[in-house]
Amino acid sequence: MKEKRQKLICEIVSKREVTTQNDLQNILLEYGYKVTQATISRDIREMKLIKNLSKNGQYIYCLPEKSKGTVPNKKEYIILKGLISKIDYALNTVVIKCHVGMAQAVCASIDSMNFPDVVGTIAGDDTIFILMRSEQKAFEFVNNFGERFMTIRD
Repeated sequence: MKEKRQKLICEIVSKREVTTQNDLQNILLEYGYKVTQATISRDIREMKLIKNLSKNGQYIYCLPEKSKGTVPNKKEYIILKGLISKIDYALNTVVIKCHVGMAQAVCASIDSMNFPDVVGTIAGDDTIFILMRSEQKAFEFVNNFGERFMTIRD
């Protein structure tokens, strides 16, 4: 069931402009899939869907592109540059603040870059937590990543 649903989600986001999880939930219902928002959220995370700016100026769900290591491709760079507002760390945990509703897209982009010192990530609506292997690695991540992608400085 899950595999079929996720295959359908791929088809949907490839052909339609889906801007929210609620939109995706309603479209899936049209195809006979009654799923919760939590299920949609898990599917988006597992499928590593990202949000890109459409021609209409809205952020829409898109399929991820294969990344080459920790260097962001042009698409990832554009997504990240416009959506991160603050980055900081405490011990070995990095916290990234994003514009409302964009944390999952940013987190998916970070995950696709395959940083070797990232143990794991978790995204909410506007906040991402990244567990690093050490405090030093968290410091380096904040300094290197933050310099490239932050749009607003405190």
